Formats: sequence, C-alpha cells, structure tokens
Amino acid sequence: MKVGDVMTTDVVTIGPDAMLKEAASIMVRAGVSGLPVLDDRRRVIGIITEADFVTVEAERSWGRQRRRLLPGFMDSQAPPDARLVKDAMTTNPHGIDRESSVTEAARKMTELKVKRLPVVLPDGTLDGIISRADVMGAFARSDEELKEAVEREVIEDVLGLGDGDIDVAVIDGVVMLNGTVPTKFDARLLEELVVRVEGVVAVQSDLSWLRDDMRRDLGAPGGAF
Repeated sequence: MKVGDVMTTDVVTIGPDAMLKEAASIMVRAGVSGLPVLDDRRRVIGIITEADFVTVEAERSWGRQRRRLLPGFMDSQAPPDARLVKDAMTTNPHGIDRESSVTEAARKMTELKVKRLPVVLPDGTLDGIISRADVMGAFARSDEELKEAVEREVIEDVLGLGDGDIDVAVIDGVVMLNGTVPTKFDARLLEELVVRVEGVVAVQSDLSWLRDDMRRDLGAPGGAF
C-alpha cells in the first residue's frame, strides 16, 4: 500500500505571516495538532505544531536563562516574542511522496519522532499529508481486505498467477497460502512479498512447486541450477 492510498488530501494549511493565535484557533476548530505552512505558490516551507506553541510559551514564561538549565528539553529556537507562524514554525520539514510505501512513512515518522509528514510533489508543492492515524489505519485492515490485497497486489500483479491458482485464507491477520506454483523460487518469493503487505501479522505456507530451481544440480555441466 502506498502513501497516496491513505493520505489526507483535504489538508488544512496556513501561511507564514499568519498570527500564531490564528494558527491555534484553526487547529482547535479542525481537530488537528499540526498545520503545513505554505508560501504563495503552495510550496511547503514549514510546519507548525502543538509542540511549537509549547516551546513559545515556555520561552515567554521561563526566559532563556532558565531554559539553559534544562539542555535538550526542547529543540525549537523560537524567540520569546514570537507572534507570527514563521517565528515559531519548524522550517524545511521532512516530507514524503505519494509513491512511497506506508511502511516507509511509518519508519520515517518513527526515526524523526514526528506525528505527520507532508506529502509533496516534485516541485515542492503540497499533495497531501499522512499522519500516524493514517498509518495505523493501514495496518488495521480487516482480514477480508488483507485477503484481497494479497490476491490482487501480490499473486496477480507481481507474480502474474491467475485467479484461483493459490488459495488464500486470512484469520486475525495471519495469511495461509495453499496451492502449487511453477518453481520453488516463486514459492519463496510469494511468502516474502505477502509478509511485507501492511497489516499482515504472519504467513503460514503450504505451497508446493513443479520445479525446484533453487537446488544445484551437481550433475549438470557448469553446476547449472
């Protein structure tokens, strides 16, 4: 499953010259914890989140001297007199494209310790946004959805096998495969691809094959497979 399949396309955004108070009001009304910041050409130049507001308020309340007593507590360098979005936003936020996998988005969010990623087009303009909730939704697919994904995306689209060649059953996210494939390599490949489908917990395989192309024939010239 790709980012483009689960991302939000109707994204609430804000401009860099908007007041922080306006950004806070928009987030509350929209029920979101962050807003992409766009320039006049809809290019993503930053992101403003609840964490940025916390940092600004901490700067105002404690001052820089007290903040220095807690090194590493907050990374933002927002000035204590910040009033505009551009004063407090995180600049040059990490993004992702719609063709990336949901797994890649999840890995990136985990590594960067962020809750959302702007989805951007090659020219830097906003295409959508993917959040942790979107990722969790992809991994929480029903058994029926997983069965359909395995049959269509793996068995048919990748391996080119016909409908009904492989029997697929899914129970509580565990995929069970039964049937015959042309080669042993096809069986191994099928198992490996299925376990990578978002939402699959494990794979139980009872596949057989017509030809063992992974066993070295010692009697063949040159050690051919």
